[in-house]
Amino acid sequence: MTIGTGVTLVLGFFFERIQLDSTYYQPFYYLCYAFGSYTFLIYIYQTFKGLKPDIELLMFLAAIGAAVLGKWSEGGLLLFLFGLGNSLEDYAMKTANKSLLKLTMLMPKIALIKTGNGSREIPVESLRVGDIIVVKPNSAINADGVVVAGNSSVNEAAITGESIPVEKYVPLSEFVTDSLYQIPPAHRVFAGTMNEQGFLEVQVLRKAKDSTLSKLIALVHEAREQKAHVQRFTERFERVFVPVVLVLVFLLCFAFMVLDETFSQSFYRALTVLVVSSPCALVISAPSTVLSGVARAAKAGVLIKGGKPLEDLGIVKGVAFDKTGTLTKAEPKVTDFITCNGVEEADLKKLVIAVESHSDHILGRAIVRDLKEHLVINNLPNITKFQSLTGRGVKAFLNQEEIIIGNSKAFEEHHRQSIPEDILKIIQQFEDEGKTYVFISKSRTIIGIIAMMDVPRRESMEIVRLLKKMGIERVVMLTGDNPQVAASIGKKVGITEVEARLMPTDKVVAIQRILSQNIKVAMVGDGVNDAPALAISTVGISMGAAGSDVAMESADVVLMSDQLDNLPFAISLGKRARNIIKQNIYISLGVIAIMLPVTILGLANIGFAVLIHEGSTVLVAFNAMRLLRFQSSKDS
Repeated sequence: MTIGTGVTLVLGFFFERIQLDSTYYQPFYYLCYAFGSYTFLIYIYQTFKGLKPDIELLMFLAAIGAAVLGKWSEGGLLLFLFGLGNSLEDYAMKTANKSLLKLTMLMPKIALIKTGNGSREIPVESLRVGDIIVVKPNSAINADGVVVAGNSSVNEAAITGESIPVEKYVPLSEFVTDSLYQIPPAHRVFAGTMNEQGFLEVQVLRKAKDSTLSKLIALVHEAREQKAHVQRFTERFERVFVPVVLVLVFLLCFAFMVLDETFSQSFYRALTVLVVSSPCALVISAPSTVLSGVARAAKAGVLIKGGKPLEDLGIVKGVAFDKTGTLTKAEPKVTDFITCNGVEEADLKKLVIAVESHSDHILGRAIVRDLKEHLVINNLPNITKFQSLTGRGVKAFLNQEEIIIGNSKAFEEHHRQSIPEDILKIIQQFEDEGKTYVFISKSRTIIGIIAMMDVPRRESMEIVRLLKKMGIERVVMLTGDNPQVAASIGKKVGITEVEARLMPTDKVVAIQRILSQNIKVAMVGDGVNDAPALAISTVGISMGAAGSDVAMESADVVLMSDQLDNLPFAISLGKRARNIIKQNIYISLGVIAIMLPVTILGLANIGFAVLIHEGSTVLVAFNAMRLLRFQSSKDS
């Protein structure tokens, strides 16, 4: 309907301006009114049903009044703008619903529950606290709970934001608590996370409706109910303005009873007031600015989802960053390669590549990738009997000698000896720096150590510095990763306020704490676990290429192609857009404030009123278009 309104309006206006006979252009205006009135009439029916007349009703009456006075093009423009606004609103609602749908799709539908004589499948909703479920390799975990059998690596990026899969195994002693968050990370699991290699048996601690993932869905849904600033202002304004204008126009129709004029003159005056009072400039003051701002942002690689996010960008005084995939690249990188017991570095690297090339674990792939970068690969050792040690590392043989690459648990289990003191000092330093490490042993002797870490993006430090220079009062890091890793990354990028081991709900609490200090905060993240924080913050900003679908749908702003250096540009654009919206509102309301008394006193005819009215609309539109030429620091 909106497209039909716009097309027929343009055709009618074109044929009228080239001075064709009304027989040619008038049918297009009739069609324009037919298309545009359809949406209006539905809306007005709902308005009267709720007994809440608003600006839209005033616009429709003004459109009818314009037609009565022969100003078809102006009336058609009002109808088109209304339809366009409703279409944009519908699109925004569909986007929000899509976000909720993708979150819901992460929740497994069927669980394999352990029974006395085997196992059977049941709906996840039927699980009860205390049930034991079986989780097969490469499948999603069905419920929040604690590991009671088996061991495996679990990818928890969707919930906790851990950059590296977490090893899960049975606790050494039984827990007396039923609180999921009081159970150490190595033993607890969450619904929606992915089991990688081993079998697990999990005791359910929460029903499906109470799981962490279900809470994420609820939090995103609640946050999406918030209204835009301009929308709230318009609603307050119209509750007083619309009834006053309607009563005034009605009374002016009977001015001939007290003034020396005819009914037609009074009716003409009333319609003139109605046209002047039609807040066309006010209606387009925000949308025109938003369209210009969104277009300019898109040109720079930033997707802004409407007026509220654009306006909110201009008022943020704090920025909260997720770590993994946002400030960092979300991929482990070899940072240290140490040889022991007289082994040549090149020979040891070739041995590690030969062994880890058989592994499909994320750490193994990272090690092979990084070691190959600075090494000419030829004549790799002939590895035999490769075996994956689930949750511990890998094992292979070289000329009948056992090679193990894995964590301390793998070393102690297979060699049945403790780690030497000099090696313990090295790994203690790695732990203090937040690094993940693996040992390389040959025939029960440690011959090397490899340390890895999720490293910061190249531009992260400069972005943090630039944000502080722009006047951002709080720059914080909120991450589900361990404190050592978080502190190390924070130090490297220049963030001193770091909170680690945060669950999604903890990130929401942290954002709410900042908001309670009267600081408008932007949350920048990339994972499913960031979705609630993205939604509850003043403005949620997601990474594009690396971000999850749920994060991008939950966010208000998406930095396409993972260009974090577009963040300062987006905030600066929001500040400029907010100023222009204010200017446009002052212009539109100022014209109404001046022209209302002028037309009521009969000092302006309909032609002059339309000229001023249209002039303010054009002025507002051109003022908004200035945003298309906004220059960022990187453009200049």
